[in-house]
Amino acid sequence: MITRSLLVLTYIWHCVHIAAKPWKFFQLNSGYFNKAKGIFSKLDMDQRIPARWRLAQYRDNGQVMPESFPVFLKPEWGQNSAGVVRADNPEQLQENRASRVGDDQPYLIQESAQGSREFEVYLILSDENKDRFATLSITEVMNSSGDDLPVNGIYNKQTCYKDISGSFSSEQLQQVWSHLKQVGEFRTARFGIRANSLNDLVCGDFKVFEINLFLPMPLVLVSSNVSKFEKLGLVYRLTKQLAAVTKNLPEQRKTNSIFFRKLYGRKNAHTSNRTSYNKVEGTEEVAL
Repeated sequence: MITRSLLVLTYIWHCVHIAAKPWKFFQLNSGYFNKAKGIFSKLDMDQRIPARWRLAQYRDNGQVMPESFPVFLKPEWGQNSAGVVRADNPEQLQENRASRVGDDQPYLIQESAQGSREFEVYLILSDENKDRFATLSITEVMNSSGDDLPVNGIYNKQTCYKDISGSFSSEQLQQVWSHLKQVGEFRTARFGIRANSLNDLVCGDFKVFEINLFLPMPLVLVSSNVSKFEKLGLVYRLTKQLAAVTKNLPEQRKTNSIFFRKLYGRKNAHTSNRTSYNKVEGTEEVAL
């Protein structure tokens, strides 16, 4: 909570300093906002992911039984893995469906990615050149439970984060960027990726299981191998970059009311998270 408050306050300070409008932060990825649904739709994002990186994903109509397990159940409106649970067999899937009776939020079923390692890649687009990134950080997500496919998150005590950005050369980071920018021209985003190795990540041999566009938090700020002093420096640098990107947003006559429409969905996501966390022991992630 302290980290997020510091991010907000520092971002506003940078915006004031360069005469940017901080409330336009929610327009950074407005081109990908589904106006009809009032969400950043996971199904929309799924169609943008090249086939070689895409996981099978479809709306849960309560009738279709997946061909194989485990699968992940997630709300279409969710971000940052909010409300995600795993079903290891048909019985768990049916139990989850029963728990959602009366909930009008659409849920999706996603196949599990088989990569042995999980990564979160956070990016901020350059404010000067949309073909370059200002920041691209890579955090490895680890879990001490021994579970091969946990739903990781900051409220899962078995989850920990390690910044591994320094393990890549600038050329390798550029190669990772060349892959991710094929999905979309996001001004800021965080990709959830599974791969078997760092080399596979660089070479594009991975699967994307999540794209966070609404409020993507750089998980380097919760990494155990980054000092508090380094984190303060990162907060300053990242929010300065975000303010610069915000200032350079093109003027629009009419903008999407993204914040208030997403706020309702996030409120429901938090409620769903805490309920699901109690049901799926030690595996739930909440929105950052």
